[in-house]
This record gives sequence, structure tokens and C-alpha cells, in this order.
Amino acid sequence: MSNDSGNILLAVLTGAIIGAGAGILYAPDKGTKTRKKIKKGALKTKEDLTHRLTQAADELTKTAEEKKLDFEQKLEDTLSNMSYKADDIILTLEKKLEDLRKKNAQLQK
Repeated sequence: MSNDSGNILLAVLTGAIIGAGAGILYAPDKGTKTRKKIKKGALKTKEDLTHRLTQAADELTKTAEEKKLDFEQKLEDTLSNMSYKADDIILTLEKKLEDLRKKNAQLQK
């Protein structure tokens, strides 16, 4: 869930709660009925928030898993690339060593 849609959702829920609360408090019902309506509204809001938080947590987990897999792939590519470069360096050093051996053999004659 993007930050903007989260803010919009929070604003809508806040407005709905305030509107429902004001409507219930000014309704011409008995106190018991009013309290039941308030309780019912609070429970519904709690369920909605729980559902939305669960969705947000699921999306965050999914995103984290995708980033983890992406990081692992990049790390594997980097290590593979470094391995090839290490092989190139070793080959170059072996050639230089062979050249030095040849020059040393010529100097010892």
C-alpha cells in the first residue's frame, strides 16, 4: 500500500468514525441502544483496521522477500564475476612468472 493511499484511507476511516459517532449521539434512541450502536461501530472499525493492517503486513513481507531474492541474485552475479576476474589475474600472474623464469634462466647462463 502506498503512503498516499494509506493517508487517504486513514482520513476516510477517521471521517466515517466521527460521522457515525456524531450521528449515533444525536439520534433519538435510548442510551442502551446508543451504546450498542457505538460498540457495534467500534467492533466493525476494529475488524476493518485489523484486515487492512494484515494486508499491509502481507504486502510488506512480499516486498521484503522480493528484495531479498533480488539481493541474493545480485550477490551471486557479483561473486561469479569476481571469480572470473580472479582467474584472469591468476593467469596473468602465471604468465609473468613464466616470463621471469625465462629471463632468470637466460641471466644464469
